[in-house]
Amino acid sequence: MNTYLLGLISKWAGVICLSITGLFNSNIPIEKKEIDNLNQTKKAVNVATTIEYETKINYNDKLPKDTKVVKQEGKNGIAYKTSDKTLKIIEDKVDEIIEIGTGEKATYVGKMTGYGADCDGCTGILSCKTKEENYWNLNTNGEIYQDDQYGKVRILAAALDKFPCGTIIEVKNPNLNIFTAIVLDTGSAMKKSLQNGIVHMDLAFEKETSNGIYQTTSSNVEYNVKRWGW
Repeated sequence: MNTYLLGLISKWAGVICLSITGLFNSNIPIEKKEIDNLNQTKKAVNVATTIEYETKINYNDKLPKDTKVVKQEGKNGIAYKTSDKTLKIIEDKVDEIIEIGTGEKATYVGKMTGYGADCDGCTGILSCKTKEENYWNLNTNGEIYQDDQYGKVRILAAALDKFPCGTIIEVKNPNLNIFTAIVLDTGSAMKKSLQNGIVHMDLAFEKETSNGIYQTTSSNVEYNVKRWGW
């Protein structure tokens, strides 16, 4: 056997020894642990289950008939079973809550005017109490009210015998964009109009000279009640 061939055999013998040593290297248990963890994760995914939310319906006479309002969005929960079949909750379900209106279904066509907090005989303090049992002041609080359900809305004066305080109305005035408003005030002109079978509402402004106050005047305004009172 020549010297070259002997060296080559020695080199390959060294490689084989290193490979055998590698089989017992401490890195192998770590790889095995990672594989075991992956298998456990796969098993957990396989037994994961969905907890379906329930839909709860409440009937509300403050809403016009057949009106549907989602008070709370539903969301499914997530859970999994352990090796002893115990159900573990990962995320709780959230039940959906829907309100169905049973009140009077109301769409009216009438007239609209505008008024400022500084109008003759006005103090700026409105006739209705808010949901927080406070009187709204146009001079200090402004012409926009923040409603819990409908957000920022304009303020209307109306005949309270028909449209109680807190009533939410979608207004379609041909001179203005469609907007949502809340009844927080009243006036003798509104009361008198209703006695004559006419729906008349007054849109509140901070001042009699406010921009757009005269554009509100129309005799062909559609009022869609979205909520009756508070």
